[in-house]
Amino acid sequence: MKHLFGKGSLVLGLASLLLILTVLPALAAENDHSYYLQGPLETGPDVTKKCLKCHEKHADDFMKTTHWTWAKEQLVGDKEVVRGKKNAINNFCTSIAGNWPRCTSCHAGYGWTDNTFDFSNAENVDCLVCHDTTGTYVKEATGAGNPAKRVDLVYVAQSVGTPSRFNCGTCHFYGGGGDAVKHGDLDSSMEYPSRSVDVHMDADGNDFACQECHTTEGHAIPGNSLGVSPGGTRHFSCAKCHGEEPHAQSRLNKHAADISCQTCHIPYYAKEVPTKLSWDWSTAGQDIEDSVDALGKHAYNKKKGHFTWGKMVTPKYLWYNGSASAYNRGEKIDPNKVTMLTYPNGSIKDEKSKIHPFKLHSGKQIYDAKNKYLITAKVFGEGGYWVDYDWDKAARLGMEASGLDYSGEYGFAPTEMYWSINHMVSPKGEALGCLDCHGDNGRMDWQALGYKGDPMDNSKFARSK
Repeated sequence: MKHLFGKGSLVLGLASLLLILTVLPALAAENDHSYYLQGPLETGPDVTKKCLKCHEKHADDFMKTTHWTWAKEQLVGDKEVVRGKKNAINNFCTSIAGNWPRCTSCHAGYGWTDNTFDFSNAENVDCLVCHDTTGTYVKEATGAGNPAKRVDLVYVAQSVGTPSRFNCGTCHFYGGGGDAVKHGDLDSSMEYPSRSVDVHMDADGNDFACQECHTTEGHAIPGNSLGVSPGGTRHFSCAKCHGEEPHAQSRLNKHAADISCQTCHIPYYAKEVPTKLSWDWSTAGQDIEDSVDALGKHAYNKKKGHFTWGKMVTPKYLWYNGSASAYNRGEKIDPNKVTMLTYPNGSIKDEKSKIHPFKLHSGKQIYDAKNKYLITAKVFGEGGYWVDYDWDKAARLGMEASGLDYSGEYGFAPTEMYWSINHMVSPKGEALGCLDCHGDNGRMDWQALGYKGDPMDNSKFARSK
């Protein structure tokens, strides 16, 4: 302390000492919170109460984000709507309405059991799901976001730190109730991927954390899914790190005007873990033997119907300008046509559009045959389809939960939804070559993209805006 008090006033020295003592605990607490968090801690909210003593501002910031609200005001098509996981319809389990305890096991909060959940109560925030560094924190699969009983909350709370891929993957790798079910480019293989699976997250190479691209500020994590935030904006550009002209060949750089980087550099998705490609609810409930396909995945399950799965899947390619359109709950459908639940906006004539890779998930799901709109079915819990195998009851309870009328008549209609492919970037040596897209066996459907034919065959086929 001599250097603090040997020169200058005692007041100045004490002020400096106070500053040091104020700063040091905060720095030391990055991983060791044992001084601040003592047991017993019986529940998730017990932990959060302790966290709020120092981190009230952080909780306040987090409660403004869509990871908390599961909804935000956005422009979808020509309508200004409040939309998110909270009220979107998909062709997996249809909706969280009526299925809260199961679906909200991935909510970064505690106790969302019905539509009366208190989003204003900071004690409901789950700090641990993002900040656990022990790898031992898990939520109860049907527990409305509450931690599993076997979790040592004191141990986890004392060992919090910066989020890792494991934290993000706890929900994003397992959306839809299983590994790789929804996102074809996000699954358990991304926790410690090889270079061929993802060159950026390669565990022995770049080893990027998710925040490397999803740069977070005030607990707001940029990024969006077409299904829940179609009215969002494009948050990322590969050019941020790689520049607008990353290739040595000018011809390749010219392609970047019309083709997203992902198109060439993510030639396949679901590289190691199969992803679900279709779900037919209309065949559920039949007393036929459950079956498994060649990939080891359910081809039929009595509770859910028929599925198809894919591994090393070639994406679908569409024009994409960074925004999307989507089906909003209660909109009329034509059950004889495919209803697009979510799809990218863009066209060959749109200057902002580029050809981009997508996963397409098709479904056949329940709809109200009289009101002509899709039904938010209750599948989980008391009265749910998985319990009673009664579609009429599942429809009535699910529609009560979402506030829509149910006529008492139902059928099954075809639907499709697109998922943007952005992860599982291959090493440059495994990127697509010229003949992968052009030539006799090229993967592009040029006419579907708006060309008269392969634009390399004749200059007259080139993009016209």
